[in-house]
This record gives sequence, C-alpha cells and structure tokens, in this order.
Amino acid sequence: MRASTFRRLMNLWPPFLFNSIHVQYVSEDWSELRVALRLRLWNRNYVKTQFGGNLFAMTDPFWMLLAMHQLGNDYFVWDKAGAIDFVAPGREDVFAHFKLEPAVVTELRAAAAGGDKVLRWFDVDVTTASGEVVAHVRKQLYVRLKPKARTEAPRRSEPARV
Repeated sequence: MRASTFRRLMNLWPPFLFNSIHVQYVSEDWSELRVALRLRLWNRNYVKTQFGGNLFAMTDPFWMLLAMHQLGNDYFVWDKAGAIDFVAPGREDVFAHFKLEPAVVTELRAAAAGGDKVLRWFDVDVTTASGEVVAHVRKQLYVRLKPKARTEAPRRSEPARV
C-alpha cells in the first residue's frame, strides 16, 4: 500500500476519526510519520484537557506499522507492550513525530536473522505545537523472521533406509 493511501485510510478509521486523531504525514519510504490529536469538546476529559486514552491511542499503532513496512513481508511484527508517562496536562492540540532510522531497521534484521524473537523498545514524545512535552510513550515491538524466510542449517545426510 502506498503511504499516501494509508494516511487517508487511517484518517477515516473510526477510532481516529471520532477522536480527532489525524495522521498528517507518512514518508513514502515508511521511515517517518507525524500525527496530531486535536482538542475538541467531545474528546477532552473532566478537567478539560486531553483524555489520556486518546494520547495513548494517537501513538499506538505507528511504531509497529513503520517497522512492518520497513522490514517487509518476511517478518512478524507485533506490539508486545506499551507504557505512557503523563508529563503535563494537554490543554491544546498535541503532536507526535515518529522516525524509524535505517540503522535501527538494520539492527532488527540482524538480530532476527537466526529466527529468534527480538524485543525492542521505541519512544516518542507527545508535544504541543510549541514543543512542551505532554506525555512520553514507550512501545515494545516483537520482531521475528517468518519460518519460510529462515535459512535452514545444513542437515546431516542420513543413511538411506531399505
């Protein structure tokens, strides 16, 4: 799928659409993504700040999706764990910028080459337009080379059975 098509579809996905989460940009090589959460009457909490669930939701799928597209179809990529640290109240629109560096993709490929599972943490800050950090989000990805893509160890020749 092209990145621009993905961006449009994500913006129509009901959990994002109805919570004012908007994917602003996805690079064509799937290495970078920007997302915004607009503060609206229907998505703020009791004290009129960004609802914490939406702060987490706006960051939830993106490390996994970027890694999936960068690694390709030969890898399983799953979210394994996540954590959020609320730093300051979000009293305005907030943003998150994801950048998956080529060196990290190379590390993941190398670590998963033998077919072992790889667990790696990724971090992103949710910030205001002026750069004030509202939340720090961590996601742990599970990466593993699919069995059909693994190179098998040479087998010992066995005597033929008669």
